[in-house]
Amino acid sequence: MEKQNKRLKVQHAKPDGPAQNIKEVIASINAAPQEVGAGEEQKEEPPIEHREIRIKFRSAEGEEMGDEIMIDSRTSKVELNKILDQIMQPDEKQVYQFFVDESQEVRESIGKAMDRVQREAEKAAKDKKSRDAAKKMFSGETVVTLTYKPEAMFRIRPITRASSTLEGHSEAVLSVAFSPDGKQLASGSGDTTVRIWDLQTETPMFTCEGHKHWVLFVSFSPDCTKIASGGMDHNIMIWNAETGEQLGKPLKGHKNFITCMAWEPLVASFESRKLASSSKDQCVRIWDTFNQTCLRSLTSHTASVTKVLWGGEGLIYSSSQDRTIKVWHADEGMMTQELKGHGHWVNTLALSTDYVLRTGCFDHTKNEFADNKAMQKYAIERYEKVKDPLGERLVSGSDDLTMFLWQPKQGNKNVARMTGHQGLVNMVAFSPDSFYFVSASFDKSIKLWDGRTGKFLTTFRGHVQSVYQIAWSTDSRMIVSGSKDSTMKVWDVEKRKMMFDLPGHADEVYAVDWSPDGEKVASGSKDRMLRIWRN
Repeated sequence: MEKQNKRLKVQHAKPDGPAQNIKEVIASINAAPQEVGAGEEQKEEPPIEHREIRIKFRSAEGEEMGDEIMIDSRTSKVELNKILDQIMQPDEKQVYQFFVDESQEVRESIGKAMDRVQREAEKAAKDKKSRDAAKKMFSGETVVTLTYKPEAMFRIRPITRASSTLEGHSEAVLSVAFSPDGKQLASGSGDTTVRIWDLQTETPMFTCEGHKHWVLFVSFSPDCTKIASGGMDHNIMIWNAETGEQLGKPLKGHKNFITCMAWEPLVASFESRKLASSSKDQCVRIWDTFNQTCLRSLTSHTASVTKVLWGGEGLIYSSSQDRTIKVWHADEGMMTQELKGHGHWVNTLALSTDYVLRTGCFDHTKNEFADNKAMQKYAIERYEKVKDPLGERLVSGSDDLTMFLWQPKQGNKNVARMTGHQGLVNMVAFSPDSFYFVSASFDKSIKLWDGRTGKFLTTFRGHVQSVYQIAWSTDSRMIVSGSKDSTMKVWDVEKRKMMFDLPGHADEVYAVDWSPDGEKVASGSKDRMLRIWRN
């Protein structure tokens, strides 16, 4: 054992202090019986030969932590957490997930994760030279970078069954949205109504009538008190979420149908007062929902505006069929950046902070607050934990089959250009922890990407027609998708495979949302039904 421990060295270690403790942790790990896993994973993967590995830790934000160290290939996730604790010396202990090559999670041992990375590289190799290089990718003095990120404090159970079918709409259900606190659900339909549903009893609470054409989009305010709905009648209406009553007069000004809406987030204002809307009329408008007036009209796009997002840094982002993404100063209404690169319509956008901005102050630990200022304070705390030090990241998807990853605060140049889809990119969505994003396409597939670098990770296949909608579970471990093929499917991000096929709708699935508490998924379909799915 003494001979073995001599080989496990901390590079540049000091004789005492944290580095000495790291040595002791590694030595104790090496002396203990090694767990090689059991059950399904053990059957899937071949035994790992004992070898020493030189590693370094790097945070999901790209910051390197500590010096290089030598460890045993059989070192487990639990043991890696012990080593990282000794390096970081945190005030409060945190459980981390670890990834080799930013793609394969260390589930049992670092050696097994490395073997999976190597096998994937060999499979992807197109010639003998590339295959030989893949076989040697971890040989010799290679330093393996272990990316770590905090593990979600709770684990969401997968959705497996339809618990109820909510009837009431007389035409297709086109949009569904859970309230930020997860207590209510709103739906918009081709029957021109908005319905508000009680999730405790899974029954309708209110039917909101006022639109003259299809309701294309519904969205709850950050404080859960209001619902905005936008339709093909060019109008936006604001509803009281507690009574279903219309608040004030319709917001009129757009000259074509409404494509998207975004509330000013709680981190920017505790009032839940301002709303941004995009339209086919080439315009983005900012509204004061208290007095139903248009505060700003953002008119630089030259074709239909497909998506609008309100970020946490005082910026509004819009995508358009004019092939550009524009960044606007929310208060002044001035365009600050124009992001170019796509060769066709830009269909969709997603922000790395989307989830935490949408849920604001509401999470699995806290749902009651003294007032709106207390809500804002907690929302800011949550936002700061997720926000990238270099600013919010943005991903765009296009009819040109590509996506771009942007970091607008760092300039107009894209971080990465992503290809691989064989059909138009219909939707993109960042995971709640911003570590990943997914793309849904008319090529029937969903692709998973690294949220920081844009690196391709895997393709989820199973749908037999276009994928319309995707939504993440709160713990960033699962995705649910809705398709033209009338099915929903649940995908496991860690194991990169389908978990459950959820038939039930009789026609195309147009709308999908996963509740903030993780317990429910709502889906809306051309079959006029709204379904609630649970574990």
